[in-house]
Amino acid sequence: MAKPRKPKNEDAKPDNSGPLVRHQKLCLSIDLAHRRIYGYTELKVTVPEIGIVGLHAENLGIEGVSVDGEPADYEYYPHSNHRDSESERNWSSVTSPSSAADAAGSCYISALERELVPNLLINCCKAFKGRSEVQEQVVAAENEALQSSEEAKQNLRLIRIDYWVEKAETGIYFRDNVLHTDNQMRRARCWFPCIDDCSQRCCYDLEFTVAQNLVAVSTGTLLYQVLSKDDPPRKTYVYNLDVPVSAWWISLVVAPFEILPDHQSGLISHMCLPANLPKLRNTVEFFHGAFSCYKDYLAVNFPFGSYKQVFIEPEMAVSSLSSGASMSIFSSQVLFDEKIIDQTIDTRVKLAFALARQWFGVYITPEAPNDEWLLDGLAGFLTDLYIKKYLGNNEARYRRFKANCAVCRADDSGATALSSTASCKDLFGTQCIGIYSKIRSWKSVAILQMLEKQMGPESFRKILQTIVSRAQDKTRPVRSLSTKEFRHFANKVGNLERPFLKEFFPRWVELCGCPVLRMGFSYNKRKNMVEVAVLRGCTEISDSSDSTVNANSESEKRDNDTGWPGMMSIRVHELDGTFDHPMLPMAGETVQLLEIQCHSRLVAKRLQKPKKGSKPDGADDNGDATPALDIRSSMESPLLWMRADPEMEYLAEIHFNQPVQMWINQLEKDKDVVAQAQAIAMLESLPQLPFSVVNALNNFLVDSKAFWRVRIEAAFALANTASEDTDWAGLLHLVAFYKSRRFDANIGLPKPNDFHDIPEYLVLEAIPHAVAMVRAADKKSPREAVEFVLQLLKYNDNSGNSYSDVFWLSSLIQSVGELEFGQQSIVLLSSLLKRIDRLLQFDRLMPSYNGILSVSCIRSLTHIALKLSGFVLDRVFELVKPFRDIKAIWQVRVEASRALLDLEFHCKGINAALALFMRYLDEEPSFRGQVKLAAHAMRLCKIRGGSDCEDEVQSQTLVALLRLLEGQMAFNNIFLRHHVFCILQILAGRPATLYGVPRDHRPLLLGDAEGSHVQKNIFAAFIPQSKSQELPSDQPHVGVSVPETSGDALRATQSTMDGLSAPAPGALRDELSIATPEASMGGLSVLAPEASKGDYGASEPPNDAFNSLGPLEPFSDHMVSAVDPSAGGLSAVETFKDVMVAVPERSKDILIVPERSKDIMVVPEHSMDSLAVREPSKEADTITNSHRRKFPVVKIRVKRSTTTTSRAEEGDIQTVERSQGGHASSSVSVDAPQRNFRDVVSLSNFEEVNSCHDRGSRMTVSIGSAKFASDADDNVGKELQCTADSSKVSVQPRTDKSPPSFMHENQDAEVQKYASLQALSVPRNDQNGGSFGTVDVQPHGKEKEKKKDKDKKRKRDKGNREDPQYLERKRLKKEKRQKEKEMSKLLSESAKVPSPDIPNKEVLGIKSATLQPGEPSRSNNKLVLRTVEATRPEASGASGTKTITPKIRIKTKFRTLDKS
Repeated sequence: MAKPRKPKNEDAKPDNSGPLVRHQKLCLSIDLAHRRIYGYTELKVTVPEIGIVGLHAENLGIEGVSVDGEPADYEYYPHSNHRDSESERNWSSVTSPSSAADAAGSCYISALERELVPNLLINCCKAFKGRSEVQEQVVAAENEALQSSEEAKQNLRLIRIDYWVEKAETGIYFRDNVLHTDNQMRRARCWFPCIDDCSQRCCYDLEFTVAQNLVAVSTGTLLYQVLSKDDPPRKTYVYNLDVPVSAWWISLVVAPFEILPDHQSGLISHMCLPANLPKLRNTVEFFHGAFSCYKDYLAVNFPFGSYKQVFIEPEMAVSSLSSGASMSIFSSQVLFDEKIIDQTIDTRVKLAFALARQWFGVYITPEAPNDEWLLDGLAGFLTDLYIKKYLGNNEARYRRFKANCAVCRADDSGATALSSTASCKDLFGTQCIGIYSKIRSWKSVAILQMLEKQMGPESFRKILQTIVSRAQDKTRPVRSLSTKEFRHFANKVGNLERPFLKEFFPRWVELCGCPVLRMGFSYNKRKNMVEVAVLRGCTEISDSSDSTVNANSESEKRDNDTGWPGMMSIRVHELDGTFDHPMLPMAGETVQLLEIQCHSRLVAKRLQKPKKGSKPDGADDNGDATPALDIRSSMESPLLWMRADPEMEYLAEIHFNQPVQMWINQLEKDKDVVAQAQAIAMLESLPQLPFSVVNALNNFLVDSKAFWRVRIEAAFALANTASEDTDWAGLLHLVAFYKSRRFDANIGLPKPNDFHDIPEYLVLEAIPHAVAMVRAADKKSPREAVEFVLQLLKYNDNSGNSYSDVFWLSSLIQSVGELEFGQQSIVLLSSLLKRIDRLLQFDRLMPSYNGILSVSCIRSLTHIALKLSGFVLDRVFELVKPFRDIKAIWQVRVEASRALLDLEFHCKGINAALALFMRYLDEEPSFRGQVKLAAHAMRLCKIRGGSDCEDEVQSQTLVALLRLLEGQMAFNNIFLRHHVFCILQILAGRPATLYGVPRDHRPLLLGDAEGSHVQKNIFAAFIPQSKSQELPSDQPHVGVSVPETSGDALRATQSTMDGLSAPAPGALRDELSIATPEASMGGLSVLAPEASKGDYGASEPPNDAFNSLGPLEPFSDHMVSAVDPSAGGLSAVETFKDVMVAVPERSKDILIVPERSKDIMVVPEHSMDSLAVREPSKEADTITNSHRRKFPVVKIRVKRSTTTTSRAEEGDIQTVERSQGGHASSSVSVDAPQRNFRDVVSLSNFEEVNSCHDRGSRMTVSIGSAKFASDADDNVGKELQCTADSSKVSVQPRTDKSPPSFMHENQDAEVQKYASLQALSVPRNDQNGGSFGTVDVQPHGKEKEKKKDKDKKRKRDKGNREDPQYLERKRLKKEKRQKEKEMSKLLSESAKVPSPDIPNKEVLGIKSATLQPGEPSRSNNKLVLRTVEATRPEASGASGTKTITPKIRIKTKFRTLDKS
């Protein structure tokens, strides 16, 4: 029985090694006119035994220190943050980006470590001695021994520090008549002495004296105000915070605020400057709903006595949100009036998250840095709860789906591990800054939602109520939360089993990576079952180097052996209803087969099939037959569509493959927004788009009942499908839809704007942008698209509309920037530029909401200048430059600076752009502007790293960046400092994170999406594009690698390696096979692409928030690699027409590759070692990650058939006979199972519905029905095949994954009926068009007799199995017989005389190939592939001799060398 848990007591005696603050009082007098702050602070501190108390203080003038009322000695060492002589010497050696990145890492870590060291040391020893004597006298005189002895034992002292603020440059800021603080990390010390550490928490008394006309807003509850009798009078605001918090959460804002009390709750107050009061009223109308939502869900009152929301000007704020205890400080740009539509959702979500952060993060704090993810995730969970309740379930699910997609694409390194020391404590809090911060937040919320799905909503709610209620317990409050405690609650309250939690938390919380599942299916009509094949993977990129210091080797080992716990559900939509099947384990073998019983049966009449053997048009084998197969799948199957994990129970990247018609059914009939978005993404990615797809997308677009965000995705999908091949159907549908809603049919011009239907307004706002994304064959915009955008811009009329059209015009202007002007449309450019210039000047006179019109105009002009260069570039530069004026709106000024940086980078390169960036940085007064400029410079560095440019960064530029990193400007703005550090890391090709510094760096390029071609959302900023992934140089090049590319299309590239050269099978609609051995065994690993696993490419960013990366486009017009074995790699690339020869007339049971297929996999003669075979585990549903690998010994012999063939010589060899009109086509299977079953494999008249016939399918299983045949029988056999992703395939070696399991030993009767399900074919095509991929197994005439003899022999030898002498004799006999067979084979080959009519063997067949594994596996198994020869039979001569068909003899044996 487990021991009872010891309760955690927050008031227990701390470690005596350091001081502990029990209470702190802060009294300040603030003079805004002279920008002065002076006052004192009193701290009740438990003094350690050494008698020295260390505090943090920076930029403060210390006037005096006293302990218990007596002056005390102190030493103050302010951090100067200036470069010392040693760093100067290091900078002199900086000559390359790599050395600069090393220096930056050392400099950054040193600065962070210095901040942890107290620099105000106070000597309390003398006061302690005197106080001890006094206490002894008091004890003797007044008989208060108990209390005095406790005080003396605890060494509790009262320390008073009188000080003033010397330079209000960071932590606290003056601007005009406003003073405010922020919660930058470790910057509270810059305005009052404290122990600036998250682990130190205490209660506060706060007093602030300001001018009479000002309001001082601070943390805690306002007790009272005191008006002094000074001249002029001053007012003192007294606050009390009775909840222990760290100094980080103490905030202060002083300004002439207008206060707006909440009309439903007296605890809530909203404050802003007088000019923004009307916007404030409109913005916070909803807020009480969020407040009551959290209160009802947690079943407790708000933890603080009050809650204040303060809105200050954007230029003052360091970030858009700064949280403090019982208050939040926002930028006023989130405020909006009743005329603004587009800002509503974003503002409400931001305010709701800030309120949730008060519960989890401020009130309840993490116990250790490794527990920060939990509080961040709980705050996000509450925010999602509000979104679901007040913004709708569709909005909540859509946002969560996009967030999960972003996490899966970016969670590929240890920097995203949530609770590991290397990714939390060792990063000094920098994991909460930058791009990884948002990814970690989304991942935290997703993990908590997974737990909620596992235990149920009510159980999860009870856990949160328990956590909050125990924090409010007055007797024993526990206000910190750890991952270990939450795991205990999940077991006790959530009723989750300990084995599940033991796997769940280490795998999801302590490690990185998300599961990748690729699935295909086949419907078996005879069994009325759906057979699904699953290929498992992981988003984590395995690092070949072991020199990373921060990497935990034990965690990496666990990662290889630990799977993802849980069981995923597969939902099947049938004719008779919808059925869920929770039967897919999240962990298990790399490849797994599942069988799902259908509940519906067909009643419709079957399609008439052609007779056996008659294939007049090759419909079963030819890729042209795809539409017919789609029709048959919908008529001969009860399946409407299928989905995996429909409720988003797991954070996983899922690729499910089904025919086009099923995707259309899912789009039209499934009401879930996630299902609709998935269907649109898949339909958009099809290489060839039938009109049914275009019509389905158009029907969804015009459906006003559909969710508006998904309708916008359908609009952009239509734009992507528009081309000359489809007669511009997508473009015509978009224009027709817009005109039906916004044009006057009588005059043919746009009607005045009317935005009362808000969802319809948001959809129509995206249509011009979608039209601008349409491209012709020459990558230029059609003239019709340019004219359409110009017409909307010209005739925009907002008279009579009650809503503002500022966002509407902004969308139109950005659409102009997305256009590509060709020869026919360039004449319209001048008209567009005039319209933009007119709007720009108008917005300068009458500024729009947040200057959004000017920002859009500057951005579009920059895009046009970068595309056209030449004559427009200089004109745009001169036009944009005046907007950098210091008097311009903050957003406009920053956008102009970013535009000029883009132009500088385009014209002069990255070195000039970085020099200009540092100059603009000195001129930018606002902290937020500095951060945005640094973020933009970082993106330019990513673009430069993603392209193969030769532009080098000069050493003086690198040194200037290092000086900036160590300077006072970077110290004042921690976000700027982190971005400058990331810039230096990216220039050296390293990840933009402190994780791994200063150890070996893996390249990680993060890029923004190309153009804003989808609607604005907050997820897109963190979805990087993919780039070609390079194998580590120290790993052997084995297997196949089809790298990914960035952009709108994937290019099928081949890597020069010693394995197979496989083109991307984008157009192949016939059956492909999957081989998934390990790369270390020279195997072929076929995996679909993962967008964020490789290096991130980068493209031109449209805004601060990137647009989400759409689905990767499929391959098209692929090429076949013809590999020269002598060259050891890829020597020549030829098109398929150069490899194929005339295809002879086919036999009824021979698979012929159709002529139109361009994705034939050509196997080089030396690369047969790539075809490794695995032995599976006995149970299909066993979840395991490591098994002993057994590889078969495959012997393949090809001899000319003669009448003197000896039956005794054949033994266990299975003969495969093929006839093809006088030509021979050899079929070889390297994974023939170790058993004798009488299955005949054929491709004619199969009765299954295959998802592999779809061009967009990624992996497919086709399974027919099994028939046992005799020697002369040629009936339909059973076929099983897995087809890899036919549109998006990444073939990469996997070195640490478990081997797939397709072959079972099948020795019992129960498994015998599934014998034919366990053979996979690897199709290869010879140069005569024949197939090397399918195996026809025909049993011999005397097979039954031999089987009986073997059974008798087995019974006879059963008693001798334990005799070692018998086993030794048996082994020697077996080896002798094998050597005799090999010798007879060599003799027979040497006796052959080549015929002059036989062509070169290299053209007809396969040379001898022997597989020697590059790296031995753990079991030292070997796969030996011996002589393989194929020859063309002799043609019938004039004498009429009959053509002799060659026979291929195949013998497969398993040899396990490691018996241990």
